[in-house]
Amino acid sequence: MVENRNNTDGKAGCVAFEPDCLLGGESCGQWLRLDMPADGPVAPILFSSPHSGRCYPRDFVAEAALELEELRASEDFAVDLLFADAPSLGMPLLTAQRPRAWLDLNRAPHELSAEMFDGPPPPWADTASERARGGLGVIPRFVTEEREIYARKLGWEEARQRIEQAWNPYHRALDHQLRALAGRFGAAVLIDCHSMPESAARAMTPLSLRQPDIILGDVDGTSCDGRLTDVLEQLFMRAGLNVRRNRVYTGGYITRQYGLRGLGFHAVQIEINRRLYVRPGQYELTEAFFALRDIIRGVIAELPDRLAPLWRQALPQAAE
Repeated sequence: MVENRNNTDGKAGCVAFEPDCLLGGESCGQWLRLDMPADGPVAPILFSSPHSGRCYPRDFVAEAALELEELRASEDFAVDLLFADAPSLGMPLLTAQRPRAWLDLNRAPHELSAEMFDGPPPPWADTASERARGGLGVIPRFVTEEREIYARKLGWEEARQRIEQAWNPYHRALDHQLRALAGRFGAAVLIDCHSMPESAARAMTPLSLRQPDIILGDVDGTSCDGRLTDVLEQLFMRAGLNVRRNRVYTGGYITRQYGLRGLGFHAVQIEINRRLYVRPGQYELTEAFFALRDIIRGVIAELPDRLAPLWRQALPQAAE
């Protein structure tokens, strides 16, 4: 069992949620959690974990067509805990509290599958995007392997409320933190943290080759200065991990939306193979979790010095 992080509201704050705060560190009464460095940021680097929310509203679980364990299949299990040392190292960490199966923060705000809802779509809904048509919009129709989440049709007003309650605050926080960091340092870096199932890593790997441990997605080099991806690749490889770039996971909505390298905003997505720290077929951390967390802590600790050229070169322009 992983030790609790500070500032948890504990089981008392989770009485309306499933599971029963299994790992600690949850703030189920909030839509998001922002952990800031005690003495302010030492570098303009923000970590984001949009898919690790594990506060499942009990009314959502009760009405779902799937059991809780099935709903959790799309959860980036414990990724927030892997990166939990970022604030103590001087860099903020933003984490979702609601699960991806309830609302996907790594989608455009109005991507919605019309087949999920009663009645015709309102003008604000985007039902034509590829993600929406595939049932993987901001309110997903499916978890993995096209398993239907809902046993009933949803109302459009319900979708609008979820977006206003959870999507909007998360992205306002992302935008505010990145702008604040850029205003202070001259540039900002967003590291969007995710995990991938071993089955996905295995499917993309020829039988004779080693599975990727880490996939770095920078939208084929367009969402950040190449030095950001280079440094992350070097640090993870030095720790003995097998790293690939833009293999299947090139970067989702968050990476594409906030990675505006021409304006001094650099974004990269990290996908971690869950076999490195999760017991197969279960939502349980292995002892290897602690070693992986230490590796990630070491990577985070080196980033301010290794990435400093990204914002030092921007400072004269920011001061003009």
